[in-house]
Amino acid sequence: MNFVSTRVITADVARLIAFYEQITGIPAKSFTPEFAEINTGAATLAIAGASTVPGFVRPDEKILEFLVDDVDAIQAEPIMPPTTMPWGNRSMLVRDPDGTLVNLFTPVTPEAKRKFAR
Repeated sequence: MNFVSTRVITADVARLIAFYEQITGIPAKSFTPEFAEINTGAATLAIAGASTVPGFVRPDEKILEFLVDDVDAIQAEPIMPPTTMPWGNRSMLVRDPDGTLVNLFTPVTPEAKRKFAR
C-alpha cells in the first residue's frame, strides 16, 4: 500500500484549480471536468467535484488516498463500494474511526496502470 494523494472535494472545481495553480505555479492535469491533479513531485493534490462520489461526501471534505494491490480484496465496511472511476481507477471509500474519508484504489485501465507503475 502506498499513500498517494490528498483529494479535496469542492463545489467549484475550476475555481479551486485556478487557486492552486496560482499558488504552486504548477499546471493541473485535468482528467475530467470534475477531476484534476497537481503533482508537486513530493505529493499530489487531487481536486474533485462532489459529483465524482455522489451521495458519499460533502463539498468541503478531504480524502486520503491509498494505492492498493486489489481494492476488491480489501475487507472493510465501505461507504462507497468498489467502483470504476472515469479516470481509470477502481475505488472504494471508507471512513477511519475518526470519520476521515479514505479512498482505497487500484488502477485498472492501461493509462492509470502506467501512471502508477512502481
